[in-house]
Amino acid sequence: MKKSFIILFAFVISQFQAQQNAYYQQVAQYKMDIDVNAEQFTYQGTQTLKYRNNSPDELNVVYFHLYWNAFKPNSMMDQRVANQGKNGDSRLQKDGISRLASIPKNEEGAQNIHWIKQNGKNLKFEIQETIMKVYLDKPIKPHSKTTFTMEWDAVIPQQIRRSGRNNREGVDMTMTQWYPKIAEYDYDGWATFDYVGREFHAPFADFDVTIKINKDYVVGAGGILLNPKEVKGYDSSAQIKTDQNKATWKWTAKNMLDFAWAADKDYSVESFDVPQGPKVYFVYQKNDKTKAWAEAKPYVTKYFQIMNSKFGKYAYPSYAFIQGGDGGMEYGMCTMILGEAENIEDLMGLMAHEGSHSWYQQMLATNEPLRPWMDEGFTSYAESYVMHQLFPPKDDRPNPFVEKLDAYRKFIKKGIEEPAVWLGDHHDNGTAYSYASYVKGELYLVQLGYIVGEENLAKIMTEYFKEWSMKHPSDRDFLHIAQKVSGMDLKWFHHYWINTTKTIDYGIKDVQYGNTSTTITLVNNGQVPMPIDFSVITNDNKIVNYQIPLNMMHTWKNKDAFGEFTSLKYWPWTQKEYTLTVPYNKSQLKILGIDFSQRMADVNPEDNFVEVK
Repeated sequence: MKKSFIILFAFVISQFQAQQNAYYQQVAQYKMDIDVNAEQFTYQGTQTLKYRNNSPDELNVVYFHLYWNAFKPNSMMDQRVANQGKNGDSRLQKDGISRLASIPKNEEGAQNIHWIKQNGKNLKFEIQETIMKVYLDKPIKPHSKTTFTMEWDAVIPQQIRRSGRNNREGVDMTMTQWYPKIAEYDYDGWATFDYVGREFHAPFADFDVTIKINKDYVVGAGGILLNPKEVKGYDSSAQIKTDQNKATWKWTAKNMLDFAWAADKDYSVESFDVPQGPKVYFVYQKNDKTKAWAEAKPYVTKYFQIMNSKFGKYAYPSYAFIQGGDGGMEYGMCTMILGEAENIEDLMGLMAHEGSHSWYQQMLATNEPLRPWMDEGFTSYAESYVMHQLFPPKDDRPNPFVEKLDAYRKFIKKGIEEPAVWLGDHHDNGTAYSYASYVKGELYLVQLGYIVGEENLAKIMTEYFKEWSMKHPSDRDFLHIAQKVSGMDLKWFHHYWINTTKTIDYGIKDVQYGNTSTTITLVNNGQVPMPIDFSVITNDNKIVNYQIPLNMMHTWKNKDAFGEFTSLKYWPWTQKEYTLTVPYNKSQLKILGIDFSQRMADVNPEDNFVEVK
């Protein structure tokens, strides 16, 4: 074989492989018509779904999620709650016993598929718990389209978790994950995790939804209402059009992961505009228990302004805070939250968390069941950052994350931690899931800011949003950006923090004072290596910062938001102790210690500081 031909062949193969591995995402368009029987808590539905396969793979089957099938006795969710007992999600149980086991037959969740067709041809399908597997009439070729039509009826389940009828605050219907929803298909294959109570994933889609419901109901939804003058609650001059005592609501939404709505006869609707967007809707029952909502508008306005400036511009025209569900859960252009709150700060904490999911779940649409820490953790980081500005603490804390760090340290002592890398629904302990996903996910960014510097972290978050907004990023994509911006090797950190339950524990082992200098011996008592920020405060209150790099980083910071650093010789991760000398004697020193910024998640910070006496 000639050399030139070999070179050409190798080039063609490399180009083909590059194309095969190139990023893609599927596209869906839903058109739904829903007829609700509010007295019976049921509805009839028809759906047309246009689906484009942008992958390089030929698809012979497709999968749909039927989430409401989980809300019945002996479902996988019921079994999971029963098996976990008091270690599981407290909202799904009472006295350690699954609440799903006692759902009456007429209040069981159900999505009964009458038929499904592909381009007019009837398809065979089978229901596997909360997943529907559909065998195609013709394969969907790469980069081609197909159209599915289907008809179904549904029973709105007793409100146990997120969806359902008659929540504990008296909201009639919380309609979330309520329609047959096509699963996401990507490089990892079909995202067909069984639903047993936690997170969701889906392709970006456009929605055209028509809802017929009793004319006395007000509907709140994540989308744009096309006929506000024909329905109740949105326009004071509305002339409600009815057909057999039902009003028709027409909603549209573009490029979202899902469409959620809620309905109640006692809803009030209020709206206001955030400068440079979005338009915000409050849909809630106005009473003494929800009076904090009236105070929330200026806080919500400032919240969106901070988020737009810090983390990237909110992409959609509106956002709705809707009273419903069982705590808080994020959806496209809206959230369902419990509306009763003791005070404005409690309400805003919930609104800030769920609103921030518009960034770290909707626009940056990671696979939540696979990597819940990227969704819940990054959202919690944004929540803490914004709440620190909305409600400045009275104490002089060094950063917005001190409380989370303290909570993490207390939790570690229980000895029940589980790795953040575990699948969301597969954690054995509910509290361990919360710390792995919410707290360690948040502290992932706090530790990253400590390692690379706050200025670099801000650049990383901005670049992440710029490159991956309206896509499905993974942790590998985020880490790639973090390494590119910082110039550091960060794979070691990612591995320790996400894949293990090992902990950070540095301390000051010994201090020797000389005539003109002081020598300090540091010790690594933990299992996670870290670079060390070491500082001294002199008697004239001057702060001098030193950075002891970790050899695995290969590049290190020389400044941070907390000051400039003098870099010292690196600390090999295999080395137990490290000695440094500072040019100050005992009479010149007031305090010396590790991490004055208090960002490092050291589980035993008590031995990190020495007060010189």
